Amino acid sequence: MTKTEIKNEIQKVLDKVPENVLKDILDFLKDLQSQPSGRLDLASNLRQILAEDKELLKKLAQ
Repeated sequence: MTKTEIKNEIQKVLDKVPENVLKDILDFLKDLQSQPSGRLDLASNLRQILAEDKELLKKLAQ
């Protein structure tokens, strides 16, 4: 995907997110901007783990 395509997809998702969550997303993105690249790699790895274990996490949350 190109940068423009990714931004368009993000916008589509943001349009569907409840308003009270948008502030949290904005804060998260601002925090990412200020992080060194090594820390961003850690966040990416965590995201991958959470995505892979999504069903397990849902069951644990119940």
